[in-house]
Amino acid sequence: MKMKKWLFGLASLTLVLSACGNDSGGGEESASADGESSSDEPLNVVWYPNESGNELADARDEIGTVLEEATGREVEHELTTDYSIAIESIVNDNADLAFMGAEGYIQAKDRNDAVVPLVVPSGESGTEEDAIYYSWFAALPENMEQYEGEDGEYVLDNFEGKDFSFVSASSTSGFRVPASTLQGHFSEQEAYSDLTADQIAESGTLFNEVMFGNSHQGSAVNLLNGRADIAAFCDTCVDNYVEVAEGEANTPGAIYEVSEGAAAPFEEFAGEQFGLLDVTPVLNAPFAANSDTLSEEEISTIQDAMTSEEVANNENIFVPEDSEQGGLFEKTGDEQFVVVEDSWFDPIRELGN
Repeated sequence: MKMKKWLFGLASLTLVLSACGNDSGGGEESASADGESSSDEPLNVVWYPNESGNELADARDEIGTVLEEATGREVEHELTTDYSIAIESIVNDNADLAFMGAEGYIQAKDRNDAVVPLVVPSGESGTEEDAIYYSWFAALPENMEQYEGEDGEYVLDNFEGKDFSFVSASSTSGFRVPASTLQGHFSEQEAYSDLTADQIAESGTLFNEVMFGNSHQGSAVNLLNGRADIAAFCDTCVDNYVEVAEGEANTPGAIYEVSEGAAAPFEEFAGEQFGLLDVTPVLNAPFAANSDTLSEEEISTIQDAMTSEEVANNENIFVPEDSEQGGLFEKTGDEQFVVVEDSWFDPIRELGN
């Protein structure tokens, strides 16, 4: 598998590092000095657009049940259509918890130091050491040959001048990682020696037209409907809608096909295919907590509940890989939630530096 050297080291670095405006009322109450919260207000959980679809309602509700049983507080889910809304909610104390990518967490942490990592889903080993998913560059199968180099492997050189779809400027695997990949490659060329991520996001610089899907699903649709020649999105956010048609999953050259009966926004694309040009491992997305609206005791209680064996074995949260049920997380081995420190996300912070 062709991987970026700088992010291949990302997974191993975990061994060393060991890792939108809804007023819920949570921001009106801060934790008391003794670390206990007297809040009877609902616990507000904000979700990115990727996890806000109706097809994931049962999975969200299952997480909500765990949180309600742990805290004794009713859970309200805030669904969003834009990454920035979710980030603003937890930054501005309008959300107690958020499920967000590493880049979104870092942006929120930079703006409000009270935002802290709660847990991340582990890898197959049950630890943070392989807690990764994959960022893709994808194209339609009939166009993949034009991105092949002389040795038959896919190269980035012919990306120049194409119409390109990212997910969101706040997305880890849908912007930060792919933009860093592109910057690292094209900045070696004299014409792009000063290329920045911001410039990559602009039409007319590296790409003819740049668009944003506002979700990983939306970016994939931009590819499938022909608006984009190439699109960046991740494996886990489209797993519920597609299946491998040819090749090995998460491998350049693999062909994926939209499943029959796929939910929105893929309902019109059943049987349509796309192929992988490039695959890069990325640190798993965290649940983040707002320590201004939650007490230390509440955060610890939630961590204990989410890292419990009961949750690890909950098939509505960690869905068995042979199940026809869709969900947020897949169970292929010993997957569970694990606690990580803020420093676990440093490899993402360092991209482009």
